[in-house]
Amino acid sequence: MKLKILPVLLLSLVYTGSSQAQDITSQLYETYDTYRETTLDKRRIKHHQLQPLLRSLKATPGFQVNQVGSSIEGRPLSLISIGTGETDVFLWSQMHGNEPTATQSIFDICNFLKSTDFQMEKKAILDNLTVHFLPMLNPDGAERFQRRNLLGVDINRDAVRLQSPESRTLKRVRDSLDADFGFNLHDQSTYYNAERTEKPATISYLAPAYNYEKDVNGQRGDAMKIIVFMNNIIQKYAPGQVGRYNDDFEPRAFGDNIQKWGTSTILIESGGFADDVEKQEIRKLNYVSILSAIYTIAKGNYKDIPLADYEKIPENDRKLFDLKIVNATYPLLGKNYVLDIGMNRLEVDKEGNNDFWYSSRIIDQGDLSTYYGYETFDASAYTIKAGRAAPTLLSDPGQLTEKKVMELLRQGYTYVRSEGIPSDWLDFQLPIHLISKKYELPDFTIEVGVNPTFILEENGVNRYAVINGFLIDLESGSGTFRNAIIYR
Repeated sequence: MKLKILPVLLLSLVYTGSSQAQDITSQLYETYDTYRETTLDKRRIKHHQLQPLLRSLKATPGFQVNQVGSSIEGRPLSLISIGTGETDVFLWSQMHGNEPTATQSIFDICNFLKSTDFQMEKKAILDNLTVHFLPMLNPDGAERFQRRNLLGVDINRDAVRLQSPESRTLKRVRDSLDADFGFNLHDQSTYYNAERTEKPATISYLAPAYNYEKDVNGQRGDAMKIIVFMNNIIQKYAPGQVGRYNDDFEPRAFGDNIQKWGTSTILIESGGFADDVEKQEIRKLNYVSILSAIYTIAKGNYKDIPLADYEKIPENDRKLFDLKIVNATYPLLGKNYVLDIGMNRLEVDKEGNNDFWYSSRIIDQGDLSTYYGYETFDASAYTIKAGRAAPTLLSDPGQLTEKKVMELLRQGYTYVRSEGIPSDWLDFQLPIHLISKKYELPDFTIEVGVNPTFILEENGVNRYAVINGFLIDLESGSGTFRNAIIYR
């Protein structure tokens, strides 16, 4: 019998090949809001927000919550455990401080386990498994919403040297549990797509290699089968939006080493989903698919899944833009050229790292026919022209209204000068850039690295404006918009 240094009791559920199990998966999806942890509703979650949730779980029969380590700044690292089974399943999240989607899902799952619902399925899990969650491995990074820890180390490249206390904690917990299955939970860039498709890689998977030869032993094979199982679930709710990471061996990475140490390891990366800036739909998909995977481990029915199906999952690619404009006419030095333009809305954290504003950039231009966009606009009938600064100097930007801004945009003005811009304003919520009285606009150019702001003209009429990478229809005023920029 395996010695359990860190005892435990835990978790989740659902989906086999049978119609009944599929119904359970559907029920998980449909009832999700019942268990969603509402205090964690934004991506930039902090360590202190988890503490009342951990205290509540510690007081709940069946759960154990133990401190298993500390971060460099002294924040405690907690392990949540539940279940009495012989098979240990270990899930760890937020190894990178700015990758919190699965952390939220873990507390959704714990809420589910605290409920009195799905008794038969939960009994199967808790009798057969002991499940362990380490929900936030890098709390110092989470405090700053940054990938690395306070030492500046990427914890996922510290599995050999173990320079960081967070790394040593992860290794010690894995070894003490001698976990049978491990779920390595991350976020990836929203600009990944499923290979050769316009669909974002909403969820990406990997069964990490444990050597340079990429051999498949029993443990890695089991991880591949579980990934196939999870892929089938995600396809129901985000069809075509699953990718598979390249499995080149990385000798410093935790996933690769934990696979090598004998734990069947499944890497899950939460990517992008249209109109889901805070990744709340992706959080829900994590909840459903992870619970379902745990249930199939408890039942053992993943063993019959064909291993070859793993290779059928398309590989990850990185060919998505937030906005892609195609076939636009661009006048340059007296001649007209046709350009595709790909632009991304890059997040700039506000003080305290609790919120952000966008400072967009042109990422690529030219023939972008092999790239895709969350939003794609065919500008075949349109000519790009520079936006101008409105001639009137405002005494107060509060004089602007949405109606006035739309009138200015229709006249080709994409900037407005103002005095009295509050010093604590970082961005502007109306779709026109604010500039100070003395600010001089640079010469207009369409160039990689510049902020995408311009007018699209058709037969001398201004039809669309691109403001900070957001496309606005000047006739209807429609378009997704978050913020413009302030230039002082």
